[in-house]
Amino acid sequence: MIQHLSKSHEVTVASLAHDEKELQDAEPLKQHCHHVIAEIVPNQTRWTNAVLALASSLPSSAAYFRSARLARRIEERWASSQYDGVIVHCAFAAQYALPLRGGFRIMDYGDLDSAKWSDYAAHRSFPLSAGYALETSKLRKFEKLVAESSTHCTFTTRGELEAFKSFNLTKPLTVIPNGVDTRYFRRENRPALDSRVLAFLGRMDYFPNIDGICWFAKQVFGSIRAQVPDAELRIIGSNPVRAVQELAKIPGITVTGFVPDVRPYLTDAAVAIAPLRLARGTQNKILECMGMGLPVVTTPEAARGIQATPGDHLLVANSSEKQTQFIVELLRDPARRSQLGEAGRIQVESAHQWPASMRILDEVLSSVSKK
Repeated sequence: MIQHLSKSHEVTVASLAHDEKELQDAEPLKQHCHHVIAEIVPNQTRWTNAVLALASSLPSSAAYFRSARLARRIEERWASSQYDGVIVHCAFAAQYALPLRGGFRIMDYGDLDSAKWSDYAAHRSFPLSAGYALETSKLRKFEKLVAESSTHCTFTTRGELEAFKSFNLTKPLTVIPNGVDTRYFRRENRPALDSRVLAFLGRMDYFPNIDGICWFAKQVFGSIRAQVPDAELRIIGSNPVRAVQELAKIPGITVTGFVPDVRPYLTDAAVAIAPLRLARGTQNKILECMGMGLPVVTTPEAARGIQATPGDHLLVANSSEKQTQFIVELLRDPARRSQLGEAGRIQVESAHQWPASMRILDEVLSSVSKK
């Protein structure tokens, strides 16, 4: 999005980093920006802010991303420059835009975080469930407050847009689908016909990923190995928590941790899995695997944000038995794997390409600039 906007606009980006390394890793961003405003807020400070916010009306998840210095620098830059407006990515960042006066404000929710926390509350035991329920209530009020001050609101899926309508606000709403760079996420050669590798891709300190892959490893993978004894499960993603690391003790499972490039770890895979039981918005991991031409087996929850037809472009299983059935069938049928993988890639090229999404963004910008 930033790269696209920089072609016809002067763009200032404001963001946070966890440490100096993360700040340095973002240096290439500057070639697309007129200005970059960034501040380092270490994890310890973030979590302290989140805990202190429990006794306030501010959602803890917003407090986690709070930096008084960043807020001050943004307000100073806004006051000293002539900006036409601001695009806010996710509700947590909206706290920095609320004090700004003048210009349009596009609130890009992506997905509604209050709905995600509500899912967490339903799936965790006390006292975590109570904490998530409290955060859901606070976030919902905050998301509505942010929407009331916005010119236009955008979402990544139709489902998230429909959920937003429960706020009963009269605001222009637009879906801007997530895209995938299919020039980057592609594989030149098909895997060996006898490949038995299942691949899971995702950040492994993120609760829905942890929950999903732990459930799959313990409830599904054993049934697959009973029918395909040489099946392997490769868990690819940074910062694996202890529960994920422990999965490597199960025969046939590998946990990679951080890798600089995920593509080599997907290239020889037979099937990609996304067994998420908690999922909101668009799962980019699914788009990336489909872009690589991998057949995907996923859940109804994770498939909701993908513009694809179950059975034609990917397989959607609503139980551990169905997961096992679909995966075993694909492992035993290379022709079906190839056909489904190719159909998925073609669908991603049709429905989830960044140029098409950016054209929608341009239309939104044109509409708000005329108001």
